Amino acid sequence: MTADADFHTGYVAIIGRPNVGKSTLLNKLLQQKISITSRKAQTTRFRINGILTDQHTQFVFVDTPGFQTQYTNRLNAAMNRAVTQSMQDVDVILFVIEAMCFDQRDIAALKILPENVPVILVVNKIDKLADKKLLLPFLSEVAQAFAFADIIPVSAMHKVQLPDLLDVIRGYLPVNQPLYDQDEVTDRSERFIAGEFIREKLFRLVGDEIPYSTSVVVDQFKQEDQLYKVYATILVEKPNQKAIIIGKKGEKLKQIATQARQDMELLLGGKVYLEVWVKVKSGWADDDSVLRNLGYE
Repeated sequence: MTADADFHTGYVAIIGRPNVGKSTLLNKLLQQKISITSRKAQTTRFRINGILTDQHTQFVFVDTPGFQTQYTNRLNAAMNRAVTQSMQDVDVILFVIEAMCFDQRDIAALKILPENVPVILVVNKIDKLADKKLLLPFLSEVAQAFAFADIIPVSAMHKVQLPDLLDVIRGYLPVNQPLYDQDEVTDRSERFIAGEFIREKLFRLVGDEIPYSTSVVVDQFKQEDQLYKVYATILVEKPNQKAIIIGKKGEKLKQIATQARQDMELLLGGKVYLEVWVKVKSGWADDDSVLRNLGYE
């Protein structure tokens, strides 16, 4: 990419409580899946940078776990640290809420926002509004809670007003040359995203039957000729959870692995051989050494 005196580059943190659509927003802005989603709260656990580059701007989006207080183990504390650390040294913050849903959980998240960074309120899921006339009074009410730099209603799922959101963000990014190559979409490795795809399918397919404290370790990730070989382990805390994930005659685990493999093949652009095991490791979510090995700081 040639130097451009008017080129803008900057970091954009995506903040909000769980299940407001932060990861969906990131994926739709990038037009590529790098951050996992499910109906289970706190699906996102790690900071993930998503990179979008056009003719005049490079947006480096920082997807974060939802800021929350429901869980009280060390895993919870590590994720909350990821949220607060992600807001340091960014150029603009997207504070995401769900249309017609603004309560004490959102207010608690607002309190952690820095005072010296512009905050754009992104009101998501406007497609779910039965009566669109209710939106304007709702926006006026929320605007009283914080000095937002801008307010943009969107539907991330249906890409409604996402180009307008990018235009607004662009105005807050500094003039700077790109930090990443034009074809890069994330700073995370393919190995990391492969593990996230497995965790997504786990939450989607058995999310109501297993507790939050379940994780995935990618033991091996290697490429041999045109084939990617991925070996991974799902960590659970109790034997009955292992049985639920494996399912009758191994069918549930096979379904998880098949869907994860299909996502990996789309991302990697090639064939994937995937093997997934389930291992019981009691108390891993409160074990600092295990959390460090899993990538939690």
